[in-house]
Amino acid sequence: MTERDDTPAKEDPEARGLRLVPALLGLTVVSGIIDAVSYLGLGHVFTANMTGNVVVLGFAAAGAPGFSVPHTATSLACFLVGALTGGRVAHRFGTRSRRRWARVTLAVEAVLVGASAVVAFAAPGAAGTTYTLIALTALAMGLRNATVIKLEVPDLTTTVLTRTLTGLAADSRAGGGSGRRSPRRAASVVAMLAGAALGAWLVVHRDLGTPLLISAVAAGLLAAVTSGRE
Repeated sequence: MTERDDTPAKEDPEARGLRLVPALLGLTVVSGIIDAVSYLGLGHVFTANMTGNVVVLGFAAAGAPGFSVPHTATSLACFLVGALTGGRVAHRFGTRSRRRWARVTLAVEAVLVGASAVVAFAAPGAAGTTYTLIALTALAMGLRNATVIKLEVPDLTTTVLTRTLTGLAADSRAGGGSGRRSPRRAASVVAMLAGAALGAWLVVHRDLGTPLLISAVAAGLLAAVTSGRE
């Protein structure tokens, strides 16, 4: 008779912590908050949603009132720098541990957004505050976007919803699909909406620093608990 091996199975370190799907949904909420801050409080510019930002740049270039070419160009440039940095981080950590990789980038995002909150509280009316907040949040969002793209978790980009909404409709049972991913897609839309509503309320009724602080704390908590498993 063969002896039974009672040695406990070794736990996969990548599985420790919060799975990537709920973590990315949390980050989608943060994106809604960040874009509410940037669009409503920083002169009609996006720092998370670059699709909207390219359109805004076109508006500004055409001379439409309420839009700024320098603000939008700053956001785009800093986002690209963040994405480039995110690509380098992925190259270094992505082949080793997804858990460590995700936590490192989220920790950096938390620091950058936290720094923007400090600036917003310390110098709300200073001449350079708007550009500083745009630069810091766009840099953080570029870093995160590069990470999310390379993590390759379906339907959770955390910053844009066009493809998600298209998939939600086209792949639904009414559209002839299975609807298998509809719950995840719908959750992503709700998360973005909730973040945007919360961020807008805080900008309108409070200040810019509070929603940025909330975003930094949320990113920091996710950096501490995110796992490497979907």
